[in-house]
Amino acid sequence: MARIGFIGLGNMGAPMARNLVKAGHAVAVFDLAPAAMQAVPGAAQAVSAAAAAQGAEFVFTMLPAGEHVRDAYLGAGGLAAASPAGAVLVDCSTIDVATARAVAEQGGRAFLDAPVSGGVMGAEAGTLTFMVGGDAEAFAAVEPLLLQMGRAAIHCGAAGAGQAAKACNNMMLAATMLVTCEAFVLAEKLGLSHQALFDVASRSSGQSWSLTTYCPVPGPVPGSPANRDYVPGFSASLMLKDLGLALGAARAAGVELGVGEKALEIYRRFVEEGGGGKDFSGVVGMVRQT
Repeated sequence: MARIGFIGLGNMGAPMARNLVKAGHAVAVFDLAPAAMQAVPGAAQAVSAAAAAQGAEFVFTMLPAGEHVRDAYLGAGGLAAASPAGAVLVDCSTIDVATARAVAEQGGRAFLDAPVSGGVMGAEAGTLTFMVGGDAEAFAAVEPLLLQMGRAAIHCGAAGAGQAAKACNNMMLAATMLVTCEAFVLAEKLGLSHQALFDVASRSSGQSWSLTTYCPVPGPVPGSPANRDYVPGFSASLMLKDLGLALGAARAAGVELGVGEKALEIYRRFVEEGGGGKDFSGVVGMVRQT
């Protein structure tokens, strides 16, 4: 049994913390919204983030953006100072590479950037994929905990490598979802049923995660958000955020990303037209209107 602090209990953090409790660990939780802590029965409710970190062997965070992560770890009374010297700090937020590296360099503790893939459904089911950057020894220590919240944990390299992997992965996801949406809209216009296209493409070279796991039209994949009126597993506003991180990293690296830029443009329009609270696969509705 490990002593764990978990800070940030939103749609992703709460089910992740619950899975750690279910695995038998002593988990202390904190969230700025006190009611959020009630979503993790069996966990101790801390009065502050620092209190959750005190005495913890491992500290996890799941926060909205880079500025929140920097402040949580490096701010006055932050997690780096509050946690024991031997603690491993693990940030599962999706943030920019530069901030992840800065926290790793300045925190004075073993720090891993470990963003996730799998959305809310993956967090609830314990099937997330963790992309991890940082010290290999720290990764080895925390890997068993990651595998109690997910089905895969991949050490991608030095500090910031996890965030780099997440940015690249989600840019690919955005692009494949958009072209999958376009294919279904084209099929509709050509009189081809959703099921027929799915049956062909899922067994052919058009196969992708966006098709077989997260099909953007109702019917072929019963568990996809398309069958729940696009209630998000991963919202369009979060996809727009991740595309912004990917394109920001590309600009810093001097890389031109034509397809990535186009995906950003389409998702920005979808969000501006009111789609931000829908699942990112809901962009198929806007594709139909163009």
